[in-house]
Amino acid sequence: MKKKLLAALAVLPLVALLAGCSGGAADASGSAASGDDKVVKIGVVGASDPYWAVYTKAAAAEGIKVEVVDFAVFEQPNPALSAGELDLNQFQHIVYLADYNVSSKQDLVPIGATAIYPLGLYSTKHKKVSEIKKGDTIAVPNDASNLARALLVLQSAKLVTLKDGGTIFSTLDDIDTGKSKVTVTALEASLTATSLPDVDGAVINNDFVEKAGLKFSDALAQDDPADPNSLPYVNVFAARAEDKDNPTYQKLVKIYQTTKAVQDGVLEVSGGSAELVQTPVADLVSSLAKVEKDTKAQK
Repeated sequence: MKKKLLAALAVLPLVALLAGCSGGAADASGSAASGDDKVVKIGVVGASDPYWAVYTKAAAAEGIKVEVVDFAVFEQPNPALSAGELDLNQFQHIVYLADYNVSSKQDLVPIGATAIYPLGLYSTKHKKVSEIKKGDTIAVPNDASNLARALLVLQSAKLVTLKDGGTIFSTLDDIDTGKSKVTVTALEASLTATSLPDVDGAVINNDFVEKAGLKFSDALAQDDPADPNSLPYVNVFAARAEDKDNPTYQKLVKIYQTTKAVQDGVLEVSGGSAELVQTPVADLVSSLAKVEKDTKAQK
């Protein structure tokens, strides 16, 4: 809920860049929402998911106008939030957020939990992991947090061996190539799914699974979102630090967490794979602080 060893192979579509600026400029205080008739802008990756329309209606019923701003890739919503072009974003887990804060010297904070999504290995050439042969190529996301998590998935599937046993900071350099079955290549996250015709498998973020015509049940392997050690991978609503106690934003989190039609929609879009959570904000903040500390130590 949050990444970067090889250069991304795609150029961000112009529409994604424009999306972060749609609907008017930020006010003088650096906030996208201003005035009595303010619209709260929430940046996401995957605004076409039907539950976002349900969510905006639920917010409107509570007197809050919400504009969901769509981005094509993960790298854009955090800078847009930091710049005041958004009021909130909701697309990342704590590890991703921590890496952004440390790398960009920002202080975005989690103000509410949404879900943990498993990260899965998919293939259009093989129906089970055992069919993958030595020397085959597997694509993984290239942002640092999802790259490390993908490598842990591959290690659990016995396709790679990581020299240090694997951590949330593992990189391609940590792969013991002599003991690993496959070759791993890192691509921009949105390209892992589209790379399937050219590779033997790919670890694909949930946002891109169905867009590639895949089903979540097609995963050959995945991590376990119910694992207690998965806290750093809880997806969150993020805000600027000065807005962490904003009552409107806190209410929007509650609407997301407690509106049954929204929660049902999240589950449906995830193919039933999401683990819906309402982790206390204090736990999210504590986890972020720890991961940021560990991330700084790795830099």
